[in-house]
This record gives sequence, C-alpha cells and structure tokens, in this order.
Amino acid sequence: MTSSTKRKLTPVPLTQVTVEDVFWAPRIRVNRERTIPHEYKQCKDTGRIDAFLLNWKPGMEPKPHYFWDSDVAKWIEAASYSLATHPEAELDALLDEVIEKIAGAQQENGYLNNYFTQVEPENRWINLGMWHELYCAGHLMEAAVAHFEATGKRKFLDVMCRYADYIDSVFGPGKRDGCPGHEEIELALVKLYRVTGEQRYLKLSQFFLDQRGQKPSFFKREMEKLTPEQASGHRHFFGEEDDFHTEYCQDHLPVREQSEVVGHAVRAMYLYCGMADVANETGDQGLLAACERLWDNVCRKRMYITGGIGPSRSNEGFTQDYDLPNESAYAETCAAVALVFWNHRLLQLQGDSRFADVMERALYNGTISGVSLDGKKFFYVNPLESRGDHHRQDWFGCACCPPNIARLIASIGGYIYSQAEGDAYVHLYVRGSGTLQVGGKQVVLRQETDYPWDGTIRISVEPKEPTVFGLNLRIPNWSRNATLIVNGEKMEVDSLTNLGYARIEREWKSGDEVELVLPMPVERIESHPAVRQNSGCVALQRGPVVYCIEQVDNPVPLHRVILPHDAELKTQFDKELLGGVAVVKGNALIVDDADWDGMLYRAEPSKLKPFEITAIPYYAWDHREPGEMRVWIREM
Repeated sequence: MTSSTKRKLTPVPLTQVTVEDVFWAPRIRVNRERTIPHEYKQCKDTGRIDAFLLNWKPGMEPKPHYFWDSDVAKWIEAASYSLATHPEAELDALLDEVIEKIAGAQQENGYLNNYFTQVEPENRWINLGMWHELYCAGHLMEAAVAHFEATGKRKFLDVMCRYADYIDSVFGPGKRDGCPGHEEIELALVKLYRVTGEQRYLKLSQFFLDQRGQKPSFFKREMEKLTPEQASGHRHFFGEEDDFHTEYCQDHLPVREQSEVVGHAVRAMYLYCGMADVANETGDQGLLAACERLWDNVCRKRMYITGGIGPSRSNEGFTQDYDLPNESAYAETCAAVALVFWNHRLLQLQGDSRFADVMERALYNGTISGVSLDGKKFFYVNPLESRGDHHRQDWFGCACCPPNIARLIASIGGYIYSQAEGDAYVHLYVRGSGTLQVGGKQVVLRQETDYPWDGTIRISVEPKEPTVFGLNLRIPNWSRNATLIVNGEKMEVDSLTNLGYARIEREWKSGDEVELVLPMPVERIESHPAVRQNSGCVALQRGPVVYCIEQVDNPVPLHRVILPHDAELKTQFDKELLGGVAVVKGNALIVDDADWDGMLYRAEPSKLKPFEITAIPYYAWDHREPGEMRVWIREM
C-alpha cells in the first residue's frame, strides 16, 4: 500500500462487539440502568410520550411542542441499542408499548407528527425552515431502523416506511420543492434505504441535499408566505428583509460548493452526515470533496480541544476561524455527538486515522462531559471555563441532548472496529472483543488494555482458520514513539504506518498476539496563535484525555495559577475519585495579592508563590463542590 491508498470500510455491528473495560463498560451499564429509565420517565412525565395518543385539546397543559417527537425517537433508539446488546424483557415490552402509541398516531395517508396532527393541523409543511417536521421524521426513521435491527420486529419500521412513502409523495422532482431547516432526514433516509433496499428513499435524500443553496432561497420564498405570527421568533435567524441570508441552516451555497462550516452546529453536522452517507452509496465525488473541505475547516480551525464545536450561543453554532472563547463556549452536547457521527462516516469512506482521531477526542471529552457519572444529569452547554455557576440539569425544555448522548453511549461498540476485503481495523482501544468478517472468513479480535489510563494494548487474533489479511491498528495523532510487537518480534511502526494505521499483513493463526504500546506522558498543548483567548496558555492532555483544574482541588482563583514551562507533571490513578481517574499533579505558581492592599494598579510586579496544582479529566468536572473550572492554564 502506498501512503495515498484509501479503503472503503464497513463498521462491525455493535452486536458483534463486547465491551469489558474499566472506562466504557461502566458507562454503558449506567446508561442502561439509570439514564434510559430516567429519560423515559422524563418523556412520560412531561407529556412527550402520551402526546401520541392525540388527546390534547386547546387550553390543556402541557401543550405539545413541534420537536417533541424527536426526543421520544432518540430515547427509542438508545433503548433499542441497549436491547441489542443486553436483552431485557421489561424494556422490550416498554418499547412495544411506546411504539404502539406512535403507530396509533399515524394518519391514514401515512403522515405522522403529533404536533401538526392535533395542535396546528392547518400549518402542516408551511415552515420547513424552523418547525422541525422533517427533522422529527428523520429521528423517528432512525429509531425504527434501530428497533428493527435490535429485535427483528417490523411494526415500527413499517410505520416509518409508510411515512417515508408519504413524504416521497409530497416532495421531489415534479412535486413540491423544499428541504428541512434542521437537517436529519437526509441521513435517516439512507438508513431506511439500507435496511429496506428501497431506492426511492436514497433518491429522496439526494433530493433534499440538492435543494440547498438554490437562488432564490427556498427558505426566503417560504418565509415571505408566512404571517407575522407564523414567522414570530424565527425571522431573525435569517437576517433582515433586505439582507436575507441562510447560513444558519447551511443553505447559503449548494452543498457541493461549500467549504466553510457555518450556522447552527448540530444542523451542520447532520447535513454533513447525510452528504457522507449519500457519497458512500452513490460514489458522488462532489459530496465527498465538500466533506473534505468542510472537515479541514471545522477540525483545523473551529474545534475546541475537547472536540466541542459551535462557540456561539446566539446561533448555537459557528462564527469565524479561530474564534474559540472558553467561558462563553456553547459547545452543545448534541454537536459533539454529531461530530462523532460524521467522523465515523468519513472514516469508513477513507480509512484515514485523522477521522478516528477526532472521533476519539470528542468521545473521551466533549460528549461524555454532557452526562453526569450517575447518568441522571446533563449539560446542554459545555464551556471550557466556569466561574462555578454552570451545572448539569435533570432535563431541559428543549431536551435534544440527553437522549442523544444516551444513544451514543448505548452504541459505542459500533465505533471500535471496521472490516474490509482483506483487512481488519481497530479504531478504538477498548478491552473486549469483536467478531469480524474479513475476506469472507470469521476473525475474532480480543483486546486487553486499561486504555485510556494506560497505553499498553494486547490483541489476540483468533481466525476461524489460518487467514491472510492486514491487521490495521490506529496510531493516534497524540502518540509519540509507539512500539509494536507481533508474536514476540518487534516491528518498525513507521514503516508499517499508512494513513495513521500500522498495517501488519501476514497469515494469521489462532493464538497470534500483538502488543501495541502507546506512551502516555502528560503533554502541554498550545493553541494556534490566532486563538486569542488562549494566548499564553496551555492545556494538559494525557493520551486522548483532556484535563482541567477545578477550584475544589485548587482552592484559589484559577486565573492566578501559572504553570512554569519546565514544571514536572506526574500522574497517579485514584480509583476512588470520580469513578476512577488518572489525576495530574505538578508544581506551579500563584500570583500573590497579599501586598496589594488599597491599590488597583501599580508598576511593581506581583509576587509569585509556589502552589501544587491538581488536574482531573475534563469530562468529570462539576461533580463535587461548586467552584471555578479552567481547561487553559497560564504558562511562563
């Protein structure tokens, strides 16, 4: 293989993967035992589930909302993934009960949206830009596919095929134009196509992609038809009458011409997922080239070190290159989750580890920060600095993030391995096993590791019969001086590495063993000089884990902490702290204010005194006493 060789991969299904490690296995258990039941109760108590009974009448509370369907759908998806790996009769029955209510809400023509069936039936399809009908349809489709694949039951899948058929009868060439303001149905239709083989669903996804960026904008034409009351609360997202712009929903250019990530971060990521999916199915090089350009922009210029994206609260999204404020960072949990989805798709298309590196960064930092260790509280917003007033909540009025992180954690097994003709890939290092099909033959890979706390990974290769194939092990971009040993023989990692994977091709026999060692020193990470908010600061990272300092461990104003550039940083594993974490400690300095009495300004430099800092993984902050938090620390 040359350095430019790329392969198309297929993810190994989560049902063919076991997760038995100290990091993800407990999270999957907490997700199954606490988060999924908690989210069901919230959906039930807030009226989201029973809204499908269509019993609402004007004046009744709670009044359904037009995005409620999507919250329930993501809960179903999370529960279905959990059921696929951990069968439970009670959860299975509960899913059947909820699905029965959803099926009962479907209209005779196939339409299915509880809000626009019972609250505003006269306003169906009139505000695609902001009213989430197609978005909700997409999440219901994803949930139906997940449930079918987990249980083999067709009821929900058939319901959603009827809805997709109805949508296809409304939208498309020779029918009405338009596309969703909040993307999601594009990727969902591809999932529906893959499980049913129905080409119309793939073509409808392509249609929605191709509708974006038309001149004049569909959304402008749509907005002009709305009454002031119908447009209320939404018009400002598109600018002023004489300056109507649609960057907010990625409609500013045709998708194949886009190169700068703009607008609402979650909308953007779901759009790019749809583009990658259609490119995968059709070989559309224009879509793939656009994904490449957009990836370069977001991951090299607009992504937080935690894998969070979207710095701005005003549009829940992007601003300009290198604008990455910390305390005001929005970095919605949903956006980091969607970044994982997109990078996983691009990884299958190209087999390039840069996508797995971003996926890993978001997985170990900016996604799981969004859920508490007990699985019952959530961040919507994930700042990289806090004055102690930002805390996780039980639920939200706009509750997109809790079920999104739940469906990600429940499906984490599906992100670890991929298979290709003649090749097996290991993207994530997680103790457990994966059963792959390589060249039509079964191969089991078993991992032994304490990753991410330790960089030693031992892999047992167990083909059903001796088989020649390439075993591809990701060498993370944070790794320095990796070593590789195969059956006791040391291999030269650099000579084997292609697109970030060390590829070992040989005839593999049961009992073969590979040891990969990725040293994990604590590293000081700098930002690009254009990131003005981080000037003169460093962040601490060990392996894939980004660290922060909290006031509960460092009882001083954190902006006064200074880390000398030559200070030694050590780690120790504390199994009792925050579910078991590697803690970073080091000798630092603190600006002393003892001799500043009565002065606001002075020429004399401040005095510095020694101070030992303690840093914890960013994902685990805000679990103890309220107080300040910082990822970026002053350095001198």
